[in-house]
Amino acid sequence: MTQATIVDSHCHLDFPDFDGERDDLIARALDAGVTRMVTICTKLRLEPQVRAIAETYAPVFYAAGTHPMSAADESLATFEELVTLAEHPKFVGIGETGLDYHYTVESADIQQQSLRVHIAAARETKLPLIIHARAADDDMARILREEFDNGAYTCVMHCFSSGAELAKAALDMGFYLSMSGIAAFPKSQELRDIFATAPIDRVLVETDSPYLAPPPFRGKRNEPAYTAHTAKVGAEVFGLSYEDFAKQTTANFDRLFWKAVQ
Repeated sequence: MTQATIVDSHCHLDFPDFDGERDDLIARALDAGVTRMVTICTKLRLEPQVRAIAETYAPVFYAAGTHPMSAADESLATFEELVTLAEHPKFVGIGETGLDYHYTVESADIQQQSLRVHIAAARETKLPLIIHARAADDDMARILREEFDNGAYTCVMHCFSSGAELAKAALDMGFYLSMSGIAAFPKSQELRDIFATAPIDRVLVETDSPYLAPPPFRGKRNEPAYTAHTAKVGAEVFGLSYEDFAKQTTANFDRLFWKAVQ
């Protein structure tokens, strides 16, 4: 596969799946042309460990927030906490946050409260909001729009696998859609069709590793090096060469994650 450089805009390098092999993991990513990675903290009490990974490896940046599935069990992130974390030079995004009604619909109210706090922090810091959305399209579109009308902010719909209406709502606000291994699954043609309607300058790629490995690694542990396999499918969706797709999505990443410079 070509060695055009690309970015993994969302992974979880602090997860125990990678314990004992992060040096090798980063080396494999670089060998695959993945020159930068954003590792995501999903529980603020774990932020020091995630920050340490970003501080250890030059190609790694980080973001932090309270994942919606943890919103009912973790102390809610405060506006002040998030704004303070954003002062770190390698802290490049707010989240992930969002709504998950598939697994945790019973905590919908607290998820929505948490989401609005993260949006306020993204607006204040000018850092991109990182959104997780599952089975909550209507509420997600409504809250994002209500908050956007209160003051603009930037945002990426991470691991986008929702419906066409939420995609349109996000794109209409100037947000980005991120393509994960799900978009490379054989049965994901409907999702690929949604991506094909997006402006090419509003698309990112990611692994969400250790989850959602793209073919030919589906069902196995995912890792940043595999970004290239999802990007290969993305290039086909947009009718581009791999090199051109990698160059475009990297430029998109640089525009949105403006602090993630090397």
